[in-house]
Amino acid sequence: MCGICCSVSFCAEHFSKNLEEDLLHNLKQRGPNSSQQLLKSDTDYQCVFSGHVLHLRGVLTIQPMEDERGNVFLWNGEVFSGIKVEAEENDTQIIFNYLYACKSESDILSLFAKVQGPWSFIYYQASSHYLWFGRDFFGRRSLLWHFSNMGRSFCLSSVGTQTSGLANQWQEVPASGIFKIDLKSTAISRCVILKLYPWKHISEEEDVNSLTQISTGLPTFVSVVANEARLYLENPVVPLNMMLPETAEEMQCRSSSSVAPTRETLQVFLADKHMKKVVQQFIDVLSLAVKRRVLCLARDKNLVPKEVLKTSDRKANVAILFSGGIDSMVIATLAARYIPLDEPIDLLNVAFMTKEKNRPKNFNEKRSKAKYLCEMPPQGVSKNDDISYNVPDRITGRAGLKELQAVNPSRIWNFIEVNVSLEELQKLRRTRICHLVQPLDTVLDDSIGCAVWFASRGIGWLVIQDEIIPYQSTAKVILTGIGADEQLAGYSRHRIRFQTLGLEGLNKEIAMELGRISSRNLGRDDRVIGDHGKEARFPFLDENVVSFLNTLPVWEKANLTLPRGIGEKLLLRLAAVELGLTSSAILPKRAMQFGSRIAKMEKNNEKASDKCGRLHIS
Repeated sequence: MCGICCSVSFCAEHFSKNLEEDLLHNLKQRGPNSSQQLLKSDTDYQCVFSGHVLHLRGVLTIQPMEDERGNVFLWNGEVFSGIKVEAEENDTQIIFNYLYACKSESDILSLFAKVQGPWSFIYYQASSHYLWFGRDFFGRRSLLWHFSNMGRSFCLSSVGTQTSGLANQWQEVPASGIFKIDLKSTAISRCVILKLYPWKHISEEEDVNSLTQISTGLPTFVSVVANEARLYLENPVVPLNMMLPETAEEMQCRSSSSVAPTRETLQVFLADKHMKKVVQQFIDVLSLAVKRRVLCLARDKNLVPKEVLKTSDRKANVAILFSGGIDSMVIATLAARYIPLDEPIDLLNVAFMTKEKNRPKNFNEKRSKAKYLCEMPPQGVSKNDDISYNVPDRITGRAGLKELQAVNPSRIWNFIEVNVSLEELQKLRRTRICHLVQPLDTVLDDSIGCAVWFASRGIGWLVIQDEIIPYQSTAKVILTGIGADEQLAGYSRHRIRFQTLGLEGLNKEIAMELGRISSRNLGRDDRVIGDHGKEARFPFLDENVVSFLNTLPVWEKANLTLPRGIGEKLLLRLAAVELGLTSSAILPKRAMQFGSRIAKMEKNNEKASDKCGRLHIS
């Protein structure tokens, strides 16, 4: 994972060899292992390339990379499949080698279409003065653009900045395909033409709609056009199965609300041979996705002897955003299959302090200040002081920990209680988080962005039997369950759509959810988690997992005639039962902002879709 940036100027008086200090700081947060800048000058333009690397696999590869032709490459991604990368190799170098061999635009598109895994990149072709850039199909890695000075300059960056008193001018680069800018032509015309090589659409109408949508909000001197040759990238996933059953009317209308949300109800589905086979296929494809994401990282080769592991300070390499809900429980169970047994797994569980009136009278103020100001908390503090953090996700998280310990008793599970006060929330939102969530700016973005930032920071309390000790997670890889709700009808809006428009409406809602996930969630979460020098990985958005789920008819993924805790994400619940999980298999969906109690912590009368003034620097 990296922080990548390219700043381009077409006017000498507006050119600076150095990036803005705040922007450079935000990029360095993402890539703590190496930082380097490279200047490329032409008679008509100047480019500053800035690369900041979080080293996770192979040999540490400094970015930006440059070849003997003067081409420059910045890569923020992971090749999990599609292109062969050996364990000792670095995927940045491999992709750059392939780019060097590309003879045409089609070759470049074919290369990136093959990559399975998250990516964003910037590639400068010196001989043609072209600047290529883009994000993967789902937009799992952030890339922003910022056009300024009436076409005299622009910037591409993994993360942006905010300036007090100025409206935000950064926008997310849409995950619509790969873009190309002719720098020479732009320098002459002072009009920035973004040539789009899109992911393949089903119809020409979709192509036109895509261009119009991308152009919305861009300055008048920036235009988006289709490439003349009508070249495109092959989609990495199969189309969504929109098939409806012959008995659609019956399925849309009948109610099974009287069915009890129990594990026994799920066992009835598993008695069906076809459904049991589908569940096993799902477990297999999701297992492989998790395996790739927990093994594709460098591990300490100087391992501690097994007999002293339990008393050693062995650190986890992988952490999981953990609420004890069905998504994180299944990911944790599968991760434990492949992470070496002598390696702990960090379970990051975040809670925001409930109302001040609920704070216990014997609350330790010394401990409070240490916890809330980014310091490691002091040792020997009673666990009972934390009654004000007994939020729903903390309760289900502790229950989930017991389930995992029962399923996999040999594993060391580090349950990290991340506790956040109102004071710390407000301070760190103002100084750090608001810069990362932007350009997204709703109340929902604020709630989830803050919750994910604090959870992934990993500073909290490690619970060991009846004792808690201060702990800071050093895991560089963080697994998250995003993508499960979107594909398996996990949101309440899926149930509403089903109740009003039946299975056809539900299919359209699922297609819409997956189509907008890049702009709604993934860029924000990548920026927020990356700020700690850690990398987010999304098993449910593995290309093979999405393709498998897309092939299934919707009624094999969810059955919304059944009550909450059973019907939504039915396929995942059945997989959980097969994996040996118990109570978590029938937990109803609860959004992170409500489970952690950050929602309405500061204002009770706001909606999730409202613009959030707290994210703006005044």
